[in-house]
Amino acid sequence: MNQYYLLGRSGLRVSRLALGTMNFGVDGFHKTYGVTEEDSEPIFRAYVEAGGNFVDTADFYTAGESERILGRLIQRAGNRERLVLTSKFTNSVDPSDPNASGNGRKHIIRAVEASLRRLRTDYLDLYLLHTWDRITPVEEVVRTLDDLVRSGKIRHGGLSDVPAWYAARAQSYAEATGMAPLVTLQLPYSLVNRAIEPEFVPMAQALGMGITVWSPIAGGLLTGKYRRSAGGVDGTGRLAGQGTTVSEHDWRVIETLEDVAAALGRPMAQVAINWVATRPGVASVVLGGGRPDQLTSNLGALDFEIPADARRRLDEASAIPPALPYAMFTPEYQNWIVSPGLGIGDKPAGYHEPVFNAVRQ
Repeated sequence: MNQYYLLGRSGLRVSRLALGTMNFGVDGFHKTYGVTEEDSEPIFRAYVEAGGNFVDTADFYTAGESERILGRLIQRAGNRERLVLTSKFTNSVDPSDPNASGNGRKHIIRAVEASLRRLRTDYLDLYLLHTWDRITPVEEVVRTLDDLVRSGKIRHGGLSDVPAWYAARAQSYAEATGMAPLVTLQLPYSLVNRAIEPEFVPMAQALGMGITVWSPIAGGLLTGKYRRSAGGVDGTGRLAGQGTTVSEHDWRVIETLEDVAAALGRPMAQVAINWVATRPGVASVVLGGGRPDQLTSNLGALDFEIPADARRRLDEASAIPPALPYAMFTPEYQNWIVSPGLGIGDKPAGYHEPVFNAVRQ
């Protein structure tokens, strides 16, 4: 588990597997599957004792209880400086107040102050816009995060669940104005959800944002605990009995994953996490877990390599043909752009642009 990546174009070192604490607490939107503080502590301890340092929460999780519990757990463990502590803002914390939600400067500043109090710390290592609000100018968000970095209340800023064009504009604006760059982009990604690949991944790679993945096992769908049924999905997890529907494509992915995992002698969840953690652009994968043994098992996801043939099977089963215009950027289309007979290819290693001493006429 002692594997760390630099997060984006920064010097911040984070565990390749992060601890998600969305289920710490039993209040608010997440109360149907939350866990008490008593049950949260062994999960937290299992993660840090395995060498993990990247912990993710948000003010919205369990109506703020996730942050409160996490703050107390960190205080008892006495390991605040060893952790890369992350929280997020956007969602409403007071439905009666129009400025108690969204990504405006007023709400961001109030939200970070409240998160710091709940987490019992005077700074956050990483602070993320949780969701695009479709209203606030991107310049206002970037400038506010830059101010928080300069004030010392956060070390780095980032984004979660925004359009690719929005992330690109935010990072480009930060670069152009000399403000603190955004170091991460948190997005859903899994064998049954590869939608980020055509746009987000190359954008993040080009602009220096490390991708942190949420829902790598698709809410439990890729763990093997669900089966087809006449009503849709049967199983022991929270997806069963909720009117969940699974496409034929996704069932093929699940069946292929089950075969590959059996051949490797590994749990399906470990293989699914390994696959997504080793994809291009991915810096870290956020793991949940309602019990310490679940988390401990998932933390073993990087203790092995998926053989090339098994990876090919997973890639092919989960692939979705790219829509236009992305289909035009595949190797099959390159002959339409440059004839292979002309011998035009990439620049050779060590290539440098020629330098000319131009003389004005």
